[in-house]
Amino acid sequence: MKAIVQERFGPPEVLELIDADVPHVGPGEVLIRVRAAALNPADWHVLRGDPLVARLGGIGLRRPRGRIAGSDVAGRVVGVGAGVTGLREGDEVHGSGRGAFAEYAAAPAALLAPVPPGLSAEQAAAMPTAGITALHAIRDVGAVTPGTRVLVNGASGGVGTFAVQIAVALGAEVTGVCSTRNLDLVRSLGAAAVVDHTADDVTGRPERYDVVVDLAGNHPIPALRRVLVPDGTLVLCAGGAPGAFLGAVGTVLRAAVTDPFVRHRIRFLASTPKPADLPALGALVADGLLRPVIDRTYPLVDVAEGLRYVEQGHARGKVVVTVS
Repeated sequence: MKAIVQERFGPPEVLELIDADVPHVGPGEVLIRVRAAALNPADWHVLRGDPLVARLGGIGLRRPRGRIAGSDVAGRVVGVGAGVTGLREGDEVHGSGRGAFAEYAAAPAALLAPVPPGLSAEQAAAMPTAGITALHAIRDVGAVTPGTRVLVNGASGGVGTFAVQIAVALGAEVTGVCSTRNLDLVRSLGAAAVVDHTADDVTGRPERYDVVVDLAGNHPIPALRRVLVPDGTLVLCAGGAPGAFLGAVGTVLRAAVTDPFVRHRIRFLASTPKPADLPALGALVADGLLRPVIDRTYPLVDVAEGLRYVEQGHARGKVVVTVS
């Protein structure tokens, strides 16, 4: 099979398109003929081994632990491992796997779901990481209910476009923060108000919110707390700047130090997918309340170019690789 492999940490140029073995499918896994795979900020973090502390956390010390990167996948089941129930060959699925930047990928059956009707493979691949992260931020950590006032900082990005739609679907009054070129996009997702961060500092405005979801990481915690109601919740979900030693770990530490001493709830979101998450997102799609936003698509051979674009931090929604 054709696959994008990475033998060492470095810039996108270290990636190579080669002929590789089809992955082995273990118990509880299925083999997927990949139709599309999504690019996530985590992919360029793994590409560069950035931040350095992440190398101690499992991505590999001197070289990547996995040669073939990518986790978000959509495609057709072509093989079923021992113990798998509910999936069979020929099913069109999407979810989280390993080695998604290839013609075939293996994935735990528990983290897959049928592709929602009406979605393309590219749209389905765009959903797992970003959609589930947004779901956890809004529904679980933010505990958003009808009438909740929600601020989404970074509303036009991969997670942000899902977060706005999910919050609106739950009955929240949403304000989205984005750049000038994305104002109309965020309004179209259902935001009641938008703030252009290039012209206005949202942390200096008089409005107050029950929940603030920070996906941009461009304001310190004290500034974000200023726009919360006294018992509000701040959900931090920014990955940290490229080249930093701690990256998101620094944000985790700052949140942990601040939370015990303030009335606000300060939470850093480290989202882990659960089997019920994709079906929950699929139900919103079926009800017409959620639609993945795709900025660009790239062929498999151009994964490096796609990662360069994602690393710049200006994508509108998701960036997806079309495989077959």
